Amino acid sequence: MKAILFEKFEEAPKLVTLPDPMPEPHGVVIKVEATGVCRSDWHGWMGHDPDIELPHVPGHELAGIIEAVGKDVRNWKVGDRVTVPFVCGCGSCPECHAGHQQVCAHQEQPGFTHWGSFAEYVAIHQADLNVVALPETMDFATAASLGCRFATSFRGVVDQGRVSAGEWVAVHGCGGVGLSAVMIANAIGANVIAIDIDERKLALAKELGAVATINGRTVANVAEAVMEISRGGAHVSLDALGNPVTCFNSIHNLRRRGRHVQIGLMLADHATPSIPMAKVIGQELEILGSHGMQAHRYGAMLDMVQSGKLDPARLVGDRISLAEAPAALMSMDSFQSVGATVITRF
Repeated sequence: MKAILFEKFEEAPKLVTLPDPMPEPHGVVIKVEATGVCRSDWHGWMGHDPDIELPHVPGHELAGIIEAVGKDVRNWKVGDRVTVPFVCGCGSCPECHAGHQQVCAHQEQPGFTHWGSFAEYVAIHQADLNVVALPETMDFATAASLGCRFATSFRGVVDQGRVSAGEWVAVHGCGGVGLSAVMIANAIGANVIAIDIDERKLALAKELGAVATINGRTVANVAEAVMEISRGGAHVSLDALGNPVTCFNSIHNLRRRGRHVQIGLMLADHATPSIPMAKVIGQELEILGSHGMQAHRYGAMLDMVQSGKLDPARLVGDRISLAEAPAALMSMDSFQSVGATVITRF
């Protein structure tokens, strides 16, 4: 198969030919029809993820068609249109038994714990637990964008943030995760304030339902601006970027007993951000993480897509070829296009 491979961290990945994967007895092999280029992939390429062993094929936001099925798989057959969460549960640990595969103690992640989807084929383990059927009407590029950014935002807004109609929600960072969160929170009936430093992304956030936007490059104090617009602070605030500044602002702009959800990864030099702990204690704030979403929760999200309440297709940006993936990956930290960049040509 054709695939993107890097043999050293921070060294330019290359388009190479590698052996096709074979399915485990409980797994499947998926022919990749589309896969997103995500900032998490950039973190992996930089060497920030201890699970990655070199040489490595990145990629974890994928959708495609089942090509091969292991002998113990019961629910899937060759030709099925599918996607997968970026966290695949083991099915045996206490977390999986409780339905919390997104924090499985023995989780596997395509593109991190094993070779991923910047390739023509990718292997997925425990398929009956981790694979998700796609609606026939959903194109593969849109489906690929669900696997990390959109699904993670859905869980962050709905399950972790517990957003309800009429609440004020601040979204810090309007990349793929943040714009997804804006759309989802708006669909639930929240009043969304979008924060970024790129006016193009803020304009799209407005189109997706944000009632107000803040440009962090031109506003002196982002937290104060959020508190003024929301008349006292956000009920829920999400750091969708993963930066010490956005993390601090997201906590600081909460009203009393508000909820902060950390979605953006905080790794390497950003792993220990400053937190206004006196405010957390004195105002009984909640700090919550959000790490992907279980396969069994996709149904609720897909139902909202099918009904037209959510339209993730609007968040698909550039569609590129596999050969263009190395340049897109290496530039993720310095430049992100409006919407998700998706590999659709192999």
